[in-house]
Amino acid sequence: MLEIVQSGGWLMVPILLCSVIAAAISGERLWSLQRKRVLPDNLLPQTWTMLKNNDMDSQKLRELRSGSALGSVLATGIANARRGRDVMKQAMEEASSQVSHELERYLTALGIIASIAPLLGLLGTVVGMIKVFTELMSEGAGNANLLAGGISQALITTAAGLSIAIPALMFHRFFLRRVDELVVSIEQEAGKLADIMHGDAEDPRL
Repeated sequence: MLEIVQSGGWLMVPILLCSVIAAAISGERLWSLQRKRVLPDNLLPQTWTMLKNNDMDSQKLRELRSGSALGSVLATGIANARRGRDVMKQAMEEASSQVSHELERYLTALGIIASIAPLLGLLGTVVGMIKVFTELMSEGAGNANLLAGGISQALITTAAGLSIAIPALMFHRFFLRRVDELVVSIEQEAGKLADIMHGDAEDPRL
């Protein structure tokens, strides 16, 4: 494996760096975007129970805000509940936008890697072919080993770039879709809280 990497030339260094960063981002987002971490089960009923029992003090509100993305939006709504339903919903919509931004953390970098990795591979191809034609001009077509080295560099960098770009692109699209689904669910739960607190919906515990 090391010989293959070395034969790919200096362009294998940024390509391998892209692979490490892409793997780190994908692992971190797989952990952070678990549904149970973003939308804990029964959080809305539990929150409503505390509100009904006058149990929601400033400390519990801070814990709710810091506990999860959904909790952050619900805490914002509760903090603005006395200002009216419209103000409460607007505050939660703004909080949802902020949460969406947080959930999309590092995804731009992952998308960039998916775009530049094949370009780095293509650049390796060009460099390799330049080497081939340079050797043809100086040595002629008789030295097959020198020609094979340039062609090998071209093929290795191209394959490496594509092998990184394809999974990076797949994970990027997957995570964007996951974020969209989570944000929609958060907004639905936030809307339920606004309706319940202003008498437009039933108790979620029922």
